[in-house]
Amino acid sequence: MPSTSSQSIAILGAGVTGLTAAYRLMQRGFTVRVFAASDRVGGAIRTDISGEWLSEAGPNTLLGHAPATNVLIDELGLSAERTPAQPAAKNRYIVRRGVPVALPRSPGALLISPLFSMGAKLRLLAEWRHRPLVRSTDLSLQSFICSHFGQEFVDYALNPFVTGIYAGDPAKLSAQYAFPQLWAMERTHGSLLRGQLVAARMTPQPKPRGIFSFRRGLQTLPDTLAARLPAGSLALGCRVEHLQPGPPWRISWIEGGSPHSAPFDQVIAALPAPALARLRFGPAATTPLASLDRIEHPPLTSLFLGFHRAQVAHPLDGFGLLVPAVEKRTILGVLFSSTLFPGRAPAHHVGLTVLIGGTRQPDLAQLSPEHALAAITPDLQELLGVVGPPVFSRHTFWPQAIPQYNLGYADHLLTMQTTEEAFPGFLIGGQARDGIALPACLAAGEALAARI
Repeated sequence: MPSTSSQSIAILGAGVTGLTAAYRLMQRGFTVRVFAASDRVGGAIRTDISGEWLSEAGPNTLLGHAPATNVLIDELGLSAERTPAQPAAKNRYIVRRGVPVALPRSPGALLISPLFSMGAKLRLLAEWRHRPLVRSTDLSLQSFICSHFGQEFVDYALNPFVTGIYAGDPAKLSAQYAFPQLWAMERTHGSLLRGQLVAARMTPQPKPRGIFSFRRGLQTLPDTLAARLPAGSLALGCRVEHLQPGPPWRISWIEGGSPHSAPFDQVIAALPAPALARLRFGPAATTPLASLDRIEHPPLTSLFLGFHRAQVAHPLDGFGLLVPAVEKRTILGVLFSSTLFPGRAPAHHVGLTVLIGGTRQPDLAQLSPEHALAAITPDLQELLGVVGPPVFSRHTFWPQAIPQYNLGYADHLLTMQTTEEAFPGFLIGGQARDGIALPACLAAGEALAARI
């Protein structure tokens, strides 16, 4: 094997997966070059700062449960920039019969909560009797959870929960691949409640750090990773045209309207599924990943709205609220952004992040900023007591937002595996393969670097 200092690695994608892989490989002495079609780093992470308003167009939080995430942040010198979620953000609201109801946070609170009927509460308690089960075939997340807790729990817990994570439909999502931890818990423990309790007891001490961001938003993380790379390592605003398999591999791309080409020892593809589907290989320009274009990516719009505190009647004493599909509302949910973290709004003001679209109502995501605001105003008035127009707003449209790990997703994972096997020296990782959560994308970057 040649020494690492003589090996060059091409990394396609400048989201946190690609940047983390590049940073780790750079530490080990590899020469890295990161290619991105965008003119900025971070992928779906995008922080906007305008005066005293700070808004997130994509992910809003990081979860510090993964030791590797905390190690990386400490290494980057960002520990002092960490901003934990404020204590006031503990409540999670679910809308039922047009009223935001706090999600119970203890068994005692569950018994008196109006969120679930007595029948649903009894069904929840009975779930402890489930015995371990090894299923021979995958099934929808909705069917999986319904078999444990019943339809009411699906409607008023699972559905809004999935909306908040995937902006997706639990009737279409794969239980095995969208939530593999729950799938494994059923095989090992039977009862999902018992499995969660065992997992909590096995958590190493001290307890992992919780939800956090950074003082100047999540964009801090990809920006810092990019800044740690050697000069000339980033090629932004580039369109990769062709990959000639190696060794050595040859990457051809368009930059500034001009064609370029360079050899590399190995290639890492940390791209979203649509971009993976377009990659062309070899003299025949084949597209072995073309079927990934069939992965559903519903459109999603995020509206960050700023109000005078007196304009909002709700105490905003929580993380936010989620709206079940059975409530037939326009909005998917609202994050109480200025409650969640300090420094998101000026004094005597509040910031709300409203999500619309997803698989539930994709057409709403494509509305203009003015029409989107008009569409959500009745929900904000009725659910949060909002009065009058916002004093600040930011509108972000994601035409292809979050990959849906729907039933049949095993076929897409197999396509990625067989492509790697067909082209040694080509590795795939990131949101389309390793999970959509930000910690999963960071872990994917670490894993990709470890495979080189």
